[in-house]
Amino acid sequence: MTSQVSSPAEQADGAVVGEQRRAAGTKDVRRLDRVIIRFAGDSGDGMQLTGDRFTSETATFGNDLSTLPNFPAEIRAPAGTLPGVSSFQLHFADHDILTPGDAPNVLVAMNPAALKANVGDLPRGAEIIVNTDEFTKRAMQKVGYDASPLEDGSLDGYHLHPVPLTTLTVEALKEFDLSRKEAERSKNMFALGLLSWMYHRPTEGTEKFLRTKFARKPDIAAANIAAFRAGWNFGETTEDFAVSYEVAPASKAFPVGTYRNISGNLALAYGLVAASRQADLPLYLGSYPITPASDILHELSKHKNFGVRTFQAEDEIAGIGAALGAAFGGSLAVTTTSGPGVALKSETIGLAVSLELPLLVVDIQRGGPSTGLPTKTEQADLLQAMYGRNGEAPVPVVAPCTPADCFDAALEAARIALTYRTPVFLLSDGYLANGSEPWRIPEPDELPDLRVQFAQGPNHTTADGTEVFRPYKRDPKTLARPWAVPGTPGLEHRIGGIEKQDGTGNISYDPANHDFMVRTRQAKIDGIEVPDIEVDDPDGAHTLVLGWGSTYGPITAAVRRLRAAGESIAQAHLRHLNPFPKNLGAVLTGYDKVVIPEMNLGQLATLVRAKYLVDAHSYNQVNGMPFKAEQLATALKEAIDG
Repeated sequence: MTSQVSSPAEQADGAVVGEQRRAAGTKDVRRLDRVIIRFAGDSGDGMQLTGDRFTSETATFGNDLSTLPNFPAEIRAPAGTLPGVSSFQLHFADHDILTPGDAPNVLVAMNPAALKANVGDLPRGAEIIVNTDEFTKRAMQKVGYDASPLEDGSLDGYHLHPVPLTTLTVEALKEFDLSRKEAERSKNMFALGLLSWMYHRPTEGTEKFLRTKFARKPDIAAANIAAFRAGWNFGETTEDFAVSYEVAPASKAFPVGTYRNISGNLALAYGLVAASRQADLPLYLGSYPITPASDILHELSKHKNFGVRTFQAEDEIAGIGAALGAAFGGSLAVTTTSGPGVALKSETIGLAVSLELPLLVVDIQRGGPSTGLPTKTEQADLLQAMYGRNGEAPVPVVAPCTPADCFDAALEAARIALTYRTPVFLLSDGYLANGSEPWRIPEPDELPDLRVQFAQGPNHTTADGTEVFRPYKRDPKTLARPWAVPGTPGLEHRIGGIEKQDGTGNISYDPANHDFMVRTRQAKIDGIEVPDIEVDDPDGAHTLVLGWGSTYGPITAAVRRLRAAGESIAQAHLRHLNPFPKNLGAVLTGYDKVVIPEMNLGQLATLVRAKYLVDAHSYNQVNGMPFKAEQLATALKEAIDG
């Protein structure tokens, strides 16, 4: 995702620009504390690009923000149909926010399908900007409109702005040597210009972006910039838009530092690069493209200058096999995938458990089962990550909670893998992967030291005094075995998937040895040092809401609403799902009620109930979309009162 950098000083400059525009303009300017905008159209209308650019300029201005891209799985879904609608929602504010918002204040609908698919989400009084050129009889009938919704009174509860976006765009580009079809493609830039005027967004970054994006086609770049400026000027001059709006920078929401807008997948990719640098190891990614994880492969392939090597394999099994080989060779090894790919990788993950080598398995979860919903989000791979292998094959599990947190979660997963010589699951999801928010760029000295010591020579003396290398002689604190790089003289040792003899690593079918090795591998995972879970409970509540992963934003927003209404409720959020924090049991038993919202049918709740014998109550959703704050607030209020 294209991003911009802003600092508190630049945010203040943005506020000054807004005041200058207020003084210079002739129209009424109203200040708002937050706005939720949704761009919607065909998947070929450029809604994701439009939303991305509006987001980047909003980040430059200094607002806090959260986004929700939503698009079909098909590369080019059927035009003008409800399944083909692509949308991008952006929530931005002058204060700290946590979610993309429950309901848009403004909908930009590029055609009848976009209107019909999204109007049900709008509150009464919301603004709707529609491209009237697309409301032909045939287009309306395709989505079930018997009469034009622009004329039949069905939209009387909203502030409707009918704008012939296509016609205006074509007119603005008539001086360019473009066909009508080519000119029409710029209508999303016209819409972006109009919305940029409405909310006083900076424009320089978008124009620079367009010049760069179309550097080899300067006429196309010029046409898009002209359409963008025409949209801005239309807002300034038309009588239909009598009001523009200002949302001040969220200067009090951020600690001092340099910020940029970042998506979850980009943050995760940067976290992996940072981890390799902090470990002083080359980064190797063995991967096979799969939605919504492919962006990590795309991004890491750009960073050969940081010692990153990427391998796009012929399938999921080859991808993880290559990564495990790189781990054996002394690299920080990663494989990226989604739920279906994890199923294919499971045997090799089990091999990594047996070999006890560091390997990061990044699962960007999506709707299932099987191919499921490739572009929709879900949290339903937790039990697969925990138990989806043959035999007793325990693996640590780490889950980020926000897009920016994906950076820190990647560093934490690398710490565990390198320290304890184990594969580690990092469970993100489509909501985090594609969503974005401001991220404070850390200073290098804030990053953890992840350097490891490879085995250098013999580590054991036999009864006859001979010094030998034992590949499974363990560190007494971590139970990690030594990491011996192939080719190191005197460290030759055997690897493979058949059970190892303790210490020597030789093949062993001895029942007692197998029992010992299984219990030792489990003890190694159980003994991983993770921070205690922190509980937010200012009022001594009786009800605790426990979450994990991407539910953090909606849960926290719901808790804030309840507390603002005078309710008492506690909140805790898990990053480490295996092993659990050592104090989790004591925390859970300290509350009369525990509620666990999840985007699955209760997988964390199942684990919690089994391990701690706590009567945890599930609140579940599996519709491919994140929770809404109001929805969770209502459910939690019922739990408090019940």
